[in-house]
Amino acid sequence: MSMPMIRLTAPAGALTEQGRSRVQRDLAAVLLRWEGAPDIAFFRDQAWSYLVELPQGAQITAEDDAPRFLVEVTVPKGALSERRKAGLVEEATKTVLAAAGLASDDALRVWVLVYEQPDGTWGAGGSVIRYADLMALAKEQRADA
Repeated sequence: MSMPMIRLTAPAGALTEQGRSRVQRDLAAVLLRWEGAPDIAFFRDQAWSYLVELPQGAQITAEDDAPRFLVEVTVPKGALSERRKAGLVEEATKTVLAAAGLASDDALRVWVLVYEQPDGTWGAGGSVIRYADLMALAKEQRADA
């Protein structure tokens, strides 16, 4: 459990209208679920989600110009086990494919990179946030629920 951040970079126009309107909240929910965060307003409020849309022609490969998608996840180190990372990557990929109206055959067009921030290098509200403090807060919130 942590204060996660997720960012989807996609070519402009690559998402469906409905997908574009929902993908940020959907990806944030996926991240919180795989982190095991309590489903309460405080933790949902801390799961920041960004959508970066690239201008036409700003993303291509050496082969073609079909849209590709990059999902970048930043979490405190230790927040995700290997099993949770695998689940996160799988579900984030499916979420992006659905938002773009693409089939599972296009899964290689979605890359998910997980960045683990070392303890003591994440700050919020003017203070350094430690992973142990977040774990204690989550435990307290679960007890109050």
